[in-house]
Amino acid sequence: MSSIAPQALSESFGFCERVTAEHGRTYYLAARLLPSARRRAVHALYAFARGVDDLVDVVEPGAAADLSIRLADVERATFAELSGSACVGATRPAELSKVLPAFAHTVKHFDIPVDYFHAFFRSMRMDAPGTPEFRPVYRTMSELNEYMYGSAVVIGLQLLPILGVSVPVEDAAGPASKLGEAFQLTNFIRDVGEDLDRGRLYLPLDEWAPFGVDVELLEHGRRTGVTDARVARALAHVIALTRAQYRQAECGIQMLDPRVQPSIRTAFELYGAILDQVEAADFQILDRRVTVPTSTRLRVAVPALLRSAVRRPLPARDE
Repeated sequence: MSSIAPQALSESFGFCERVTAEHGRTYYLAARLLPSARRRAVHALYAFARGVDDLVDVVEPGAAADLSIRLADVERATFAELSGSACVGATRPAELSKVLPAFAHTVKHFDIPVDYFHAFFRSMRMDAPGTPEFRPVYRTMSELNEYMYGSAVVIGLQLLPILGVSVPVEDAAGPASKLGEAFQLTNFIRDVGEDLDRGRLYLPLDEWAPFGVDVELLEHGRRTGVTDARVARALAHVIALTRAQYRQAECGIQMLDPRVQPSIRTAFELYGAILDQVEAADFQILDRRVTVPTSTRLRVAVPALLRSAVRRPLPARDE
């Protein structure tokens, strides 16, 4: 399966787990309910996506050209690793040097289509200043859907071979796609203030405009810490759209292997709870980042953990 030494592969998976624990608390908590091989695979995919996403998010002024080059280097190294053409001892980009062994092992072991990662990198170029595809602001939901296919939809599709399905995979693909979109829209709502600091606005202008909201009004709220009533109404509208995505995705949980359903149900509920927190804050989120309380996380996760514990062990291939 892999030419990398077992110790090095183990270290790579360990690093991916630490990245997930530090940066993806909801993913990490949900993944704890999975059997070990599947849990490690989720960590590897998360750490890979997080590493590339961080690369395009952290850009010093005037460094756009350098970013474009570094992103291209990461893309080449990723596909070289996946194809097995990377030379032994070759230098990997620093951003992902510790992640790529576990990532490549996961993709090969679970037969994840490589085309998903071509789509992923296209969306990352849409995030990267200095690339022809770069879009700092989205005007329509159609434009945003194009971005979310590579940044969110394919994430859900990547997970299907790992989680396992009890129906034809094409039947599960639709709900998995909707869940990926719902998760990402939730992130866009929660992070709208932070994204403004980076010159980005993902939630489309066409969704803000009917409420009298433009970029200048959002930036004013970011500076002053006061969310205008018009912004609050627009956020309530986008939350309603996002909850509709969750509803369309929920039926897909029952299509998964019963042994992993508690984990995905946990992620589903905890991500949805972020929207509850936005509403509980009366939409005053432009200058702060809402989080789901630990008590809520425990209330959701502990029963799921107990349900998962009584499931029979997975087949040997998954260990």
